[in-house]
Amino acid sequence: MKVVVVGGGPGGYVAAIRAAMLGADVTLVEKRKVGGTCLNVGCIPTKSLLASSEALEAVREAKDYGVKIDGDVSVDFEYMMNRKDKIVDQLVKGIEFLFDKKGVKLINGFGKLISNNTIEVSKDDGTSEVIEADKIILATGSVPVVPPIFPYDGKKIITSDEALTLQETPKSMIILGGGVIGCEFGQFFRKIGTEVTIVEMADQLLPFEDKDVAKQLERSFKKDKIKMMTSKKIEKCEIEGDKVIAYVEGGKTLEADMMLISVGRKPYLENLGLEDVGITLDRGKVVVDEKMQTNIDNIYAIGDIVDTPFLAHVASKEGMVAAENALGKDKKVSYRAVPRCIYTAPEVSAVGMTEKDAEAKGIEYKVGKFDFRGLGKAQAIGKFQGFIKILVDVEDRIIGASIVGPHATDLLAELTLAVELQLTAEQVGDVIHPHPTLSEGIMEALHDVHHACVHSV
Repeated sequence: MKVVVVGGGPGGYVAAIRAAMLGADVTLVEKRKVGGTCLNVGCIPTKSLLASSEALEAVREAKDYGVKIDGDVSVDFEYMMNRKDKIVDQLVKGIEFLFDKKGVKLINGFGKLISNNTIEVSKDDGTSEVIEADKIILATGSVPVVPPIFPYDGKKIITSDEALTLQETPKSMIILGGGVIGCEFGQFFRKIGTEVTIVEMADQLLPFEDKDVAKQLERSFKKDKIKMMTSKKIEKCEIEGDKVIAYVEGGKTLEADMMLISVGRKPYLENLGLEDVGITLDRGKVVVDEKMQTNIDNIYAIGDIVDTPFLAHVASKEGMVAAENALGKDKKVSYRAVPRCIYTAPEVSAVGMTEKDAEAKGIEYKVGKFDFRGLGKAQAIGKFQGFIKILVDVEDRIIGASIVGPHATDLLAELTLAVELQLTAEQVGDVIHPHPTLSEGIMEALHDVHHACVHSV
């Protein structure tokens, strides 16, 4: 069985390796580096930079822990960027090593469908290669959205792609969009000295999360002296000399050295030949069934080009399922428990429904909540801002959870499992949790659902 995967991001490379493990003859086509957006210009490099700013913050706060540091603390922006690049390069080589060991052939070039079973690869040297396939998995990912009113030039007005290749720290920055990308970059740049203003159309940062969650992050941003403008829209933007001028509705004018546009991403489907082979699209996305199969029986599509959450871990799961189904298995993707993670300080994570989701759907629910401040471990490490909130339905099943606080993204795993398996608050709350840990807060929040939390008033 010959399988060709087009796109080497977290969905595509996982699909390729899994198909090879199942015995297929696999070729992966990638126009740039394997790892896609997540590894090269997304998840990993941003987390590498955030680790640097967290280390900086730890040094600045060291005196609060009885550690005295003599002399000034300074930022080596070039070193931070080089460290980020080394981490990315190492992980890219790791994927290529896995390809070699698993027998996945890698072809660098742009892949286009010529027929249901044929892909033409255009290479950088001007040559092309035609590949025949029994099964094809499309995983071409997404690109940043840039509204046409912004004179994007990749220098003064940038996207997250260019933000990761800057040579020096900007003195000031306007960030359009207060979602995940805007908040993470905003806090990083502020901590290393940039004056940051975030402009968000919604009435809160992280518009898709609950208000109490967003308030915790906004509180932290105020402490960091990040300026926030919510319920506001930029109506016009210009580059004047070495400055970016943004005109905000209501007559406010903002000026900065740079503007970062972070208003979302869109599927990358240009020149892939989808229409030529008759693949069905809906609102700019490839239509697939729960097995990730398109309307063309031997062609599958995964990740950001289909109508599912734009998240690396979602793409990886879809890649596994597509590969297994292409090789004769009968697998489906469950989206009941998709984790959402934001790596700010404090971290934010959530899974399943929010309160506003439940209210919009008319679902009756109860809430259990516990503040990190009540945990001995949180007090010991000096990180006690935030809370754990858990939603249950009338049958006590856990239907959603939100965490704001230290290590929130790691703590979410237990609640993700609970939402997926439809466990009850009583079942998970009865489990003995280790002490002293941050995970005790989950137990306490679960007890609070039934007004049985002994560590809260």
